[in-house]
Amino acid sequence: MALQHSDTMRQKDIRPPPCEIEYKNMKFLITDRPTDQNIQAYILELKKHNVKDVVRVCEPTYKIEELRSEGISVKDLAYDDGTSPPSDVIEEWFELLKIRFKESPDACVAVHCVAGLGRAPVLVALALIELGMKYEDAVEMIRKKRRGAINSKQLAFLEKYRPKSRLKMKNGHKNSCCVQ
Repeated sequence: MALQHSDTMRQKDIRPPPCEIEYKNMKFLITDRPTDQNIQAYILELKKHNVKDVVRVCEPTYKIEELRSEGISVKDLAYDDGTSPPSDVIEEWFELLKIRFKESPDACVAVHCVAGLGRAPVLVALALIELGMKYEDAVEMIRKKRRGAINSKQLAFLEKYRPKSRLKMKNGHKNSCCVQ
């Protein structure tokens, strides 16, 4: 019985691997939080996905100098664990995405919370919804790659969320809107 319990505990410690979500020429990488000890491996993973920005939605617990020295910017948009992002976080998230994908259409934006199962997937889901995806499809797409992502309170928030075309690109970009 003790062996069975320790196996179960070990399984709970295993976090899903980083996963890339791509939709309408925007790419996101959802990860768990790196540490100072594994930051080099984290940077290698980010480079594989052409990540230009890391968005932290949890409290800062690792040094960012190594990321910056590799040309990866770090943006802090922390909000409380298990909750939905406040409107200022949502606005800053969308602003970062508009700038990044206009400057570097082939780039990827990484986003992480502690385990990469709550706050980070919610921000990605919001972007997918803004890009025209139904909330159910956005959640399903994320959960296929991050089992257990998005709790019931966050799901209710996404269900009520109404997009405002905040990620529509202009100037002939592939995402350009034709009817205003």
